[in-house]
Amino acid sequence: MMHENDIERVAVLGAGSMGHGIAEVAAIAGYEVSLRDIEQEFVDNGLESIEWSLEKLAEKRQIDESAEDVFSRVSGFVDLERAVEDADLVVEAVPEKMELKRDTFSEVDRYAPDHAILASNTSGLSITEMANSTDRPEQVVGTHYFNPPVKMSLVEVVHGEQTSEETVEAMHTYVESIGKTPIDVRKDVHGFVVNNVLVPFMGEAAWMLDEGACTVEQADAAMVFQRGYPMGPFELNDYSGIDIGYDFIDSSAFDVPPPIAEMVEGETLGRKTGSGFYEYDDGDGPTYGPDDAGEFDTLRIEARMINEAAKLVGGGVATPEDIDLGVRLGGRFPLGTCRVGDKIGLDAVLEKLESLHEATGAERYRPAEHLRELVENGDTGEVAGKGFYDYTGEWPYQFLNVDLDERAVLSIEFDRTERLNSFSEEMFAEVDRALSTADTDEVSCVVFTGAGDRAFSAGADITGFLTNAPTEIMDVEQSIERIYNFDRPTVAAIDGFCLGAGLELMLACDIRIATENSTFGSPEIDLGLIPGGGGTQRLTRLVGEPRAKELVFRGNHIPAEQAADWGIVNRAVSPDEFDDTVDAFVDDIAAGPKTALKVAKQVINEGQDASLDAGLKLESQGFGLLTSTDDVVEGVQAFRNDRQPNFED
Repeated sequence: MMHENDIERVAVLGAGSMGHGIAEVAAIAGYEVSLRDIEQEFVDNGLESIEWSLEKLAEKRQIDESAEDVFSRVSGFVDLERAVEDADLVVEAVPEKMELKRDTFSEVDRYAPDHAILASNTSGLSITEMANSTDRPEQVVGTHYFNPPVKMSLVEVVHGEQTSEETVEAMHTYVESIGKTPIDVRKDVHGFVVNNVLVPFMGEAAWMLDEGACTVEQADAAMVFQRGYPMGPFELNDYSGIDIGYDFIDSSAFDVPPPIAEMVEGETLGRKTGSGFYEYDDGDGPTYGPDDAGEFDTLRIEARMINEAAKLVGGGVATPEDIDLGVRLGGRFPLGTCRVGDKIGLDAVLEKLESLHEATGAERYRPAEHLRELVENGDTGEVAGKGFYDYTGEWPYQFLNVDLDERAVLSIEFDRTERLNSFSEEMFAEVDRALSTADTDEVSCVVFTGAGDRAFSAGADITGFLTNAPTEIMDVEQSIERIYNFDRPTVAAIDGFCLGAGLELMLACDIRIATENSTFGSPEIDLGLIPGGGGTQRLTRLVGEPRAKELVFRGNHIPAEQAADWGIVNRAVSPDEFDDTVDAFVDDIAAGPKTALKVAKQVINEGQDASLDAGLKLESQGFGLLTSTDDVVEGVQAFRNDRQPNFED
């Protein structure tokens, strides 16, 4: 049996867009890769695509090695036996036809080493059926990558009926080793997780169009500008290929919406044919704007998606956490679907589904048993304290990783890598919650970081704010103010993009340390906006009016070295020095006297807006207050005895 740390050589079968992308990702991660297809022409095209892509990544400094070194690990084959004979992992990426996949697995089973894991990149076909064509069904697993594999971070790891836990664990480890994020699909259901939740987003809008309940533009405008989705349902149909959605729905238990069926029949399949719900060859593509939404019923679409999520949870297919991570990474949804349900209220979702089911009799509206059970138990969501998630204990953050270590350092990592850690309204609220609920008696300092290797935060996810009331947008500044006024020192550890709202949040921190690879800027002016989280004021106080106006007026990015010269960051260091530099600052702060640090922060912050005389009085008052504390006694004694002070917690 394959041990999880024994994968060294990977074979990818199929050199098309998915296959060569999967091979490239493995090679970047350091694996030896065999890329196989049935014709040398296909192999050569796949290799050329990999080489071109690697050169682009190298130009953008997104890989650690040269393009040539990475590409040297990829070999092309037509002969299947040679391609898989020494592979530890074989990933099948042939066309989505079960007969072809079964034949491929049967043949691979004869040639691949006994220990090798056999994986399928299918987007929804049965892993169990493929596994049954081999003599090693316990070593067959689904690994559904999203297109394009080089850019998309999600991989659905799908259990077949006989897939062993050892195989699943090995694949989770492998997926993480290539820089991707796995979610666990525990049962072999049609469409797995993301497609089951995503397709109703596109399909239900088409039913509403057929009924005359909306126009194409109304649906797309409402779901984008009111609900924050990256594309509207019809725009997404066109982008992914209308035939793809048709095939998925047609192979499920539901009817195909007539507008989608008509498009497929007329071979107008979206962008790839030049025409779909929008015109691309003879038009400008999507034509909707914020004012087109009207009174579109967004709940009808989201109720369908939430219901499908409830089926997956109730059926033991996936957890709410994995569903929500999957739709965020795979569908780029602004918020996980289970969390959307909890925020709307599952009772409102159930009521909507029941009314639609009663009115139409359509099976797609039949409420999931798990949804009914939650509502009957009173677990209707956030307001009730429980829903898909439990809100009565540790808060289930979607976009933050929050941890308090043994030094009493509160680490808050922004984890919205699918959008370069850009801030949505919900993400700002999570930061506010993390700080407002923190026990400052237990915290020495706070460190903010960004997940991934590209961004601290690339700014605000501005689309989601366009339809908010001005008072709601003001909540952004309140969240940043909480950082500025937090009773303990705050540190921003910046690696990558620090733009817009990310810059404003960083400016609210007390200490700012960046890698030399980082870039800083206020690009809001390019959107017809100005900074809205204190950027015009804190930046001016920090660097002066001329430089602040240069950044705000031009919207340009500046490198970390220039940011350090201007005083925007305390240090700009090499990536190799970054962690040690941050740790040195944090260790000093964490070991310091909490009361004195709190007073020092207050005096410095408040003194900036006062006259020199008033500021000096604030300082004197703070000094006098501290002279009576036990920390001062300890500090003096430690100084006299030439030892490190041991301040109270």
